[in-house]
Amino acid sequence: MQLTRIQKITGKIVLKSGLHIGAGDTEMRIGGTDNPVVKDPLSGQPYIPGSSLKGKIRSLLEWRHGLVATANGSPYSFKHLAREEGNTAGRQLITLFGGAPDKDTEKLVGAIGPTRLAFWDCPLNADWKTTVADARNLLTTEAKSENTIDRISGVAANPRFTERVIAGAEFDFTLTLKVIDAGSGEEDLLPMVLEGMKLLELDSLGGSGSRGYGKIEFRELAIGDAPLALPVHPFEETPHDAR
Repeated sequence: MQLTRIQKITGKIVLKSGLHIGAGDTEMRIGGTDNPVVKDPLSGQPYIPGSSLKGKIRSLLEWRHGLVATANGSPYSFKHLAREEGNTAGRQLITLFGGAPDKDTEKLVGAIGPTRLAFWDCPLNADWKTTVADARNLLTTEAKSENTIDRISGVAANPRFTERVIAGAEFDFTLTLKVIDAGSGEEDLLPMVLEGMKLLELDSLGGSGSRGYGKIEFRELAIGDAPLALPVHPFEETPHDAR
C-alpha cells in the first residue's frame, strides 16, 4: 500500500439561500439572536466548518447507496462493512470518510488504510468581502424571524430569531483526496466524491433545509490546475412522461 499522490479540489461555495450552521452558544447576548451561526473568533466573520460539509455529504451518500438501513440509523462503520464485505459502495464510503474501528475489525482497518478525504474549513471569499464592503453593506448575516401559528386562532406565538449568513455569500472551498495504490493500481474514488458534492447541491447544508435554508452551489471547481465539473445526477433527470 503506497500513497501515490494527493488530489486537491478547490472552488467556491455560493449561497443561494440563507445558511444557518449553529455555533452552539449557551450565552444569550443583549440585542443578539437566540440561535447564532458559527463565526471565526478572530475576525467575527462566518465560515463553513469542514466537519459540516463532511457530515452532510457522507450522510447523503449513505442514503443514496442504501447503507442507512444496514447501520440502523447510525453512521456506517467498519463493523457494518465487516458483515457485508462485498458491498462495493460501503467499502468506498468507509475508505473515503473513515469509520469507528473496534478490535474485531482490525484486519479490515489495516486492509483499507487511512481515511482518504480531508475537508477544510471554508472562509468567506476575500473578493466577495471587498464587494460587500464597497457596497457599504458590512453585514454578512441576518436575523431571520420565525414563529409558530395557532391553527385555529391564527395567532402567532413563540417567536424565535435565527441568524443566517446572507444569500449570495461566497466561501472558498478546499478538500484533498489521497490516492493509494494497494498493489493492483491506483484506486479511483473521485466519482463518489463528486456524486456526494452533487447530492449536496440538490439537498441543503446546515439547519432548517426543509424551510428553505442552506441551498448552495459549487462554482469554479478545479482539480489541481484542471477545471472540474460535477456530474449530472439521475435525480436531476426529467421523466419522459413529465408534463
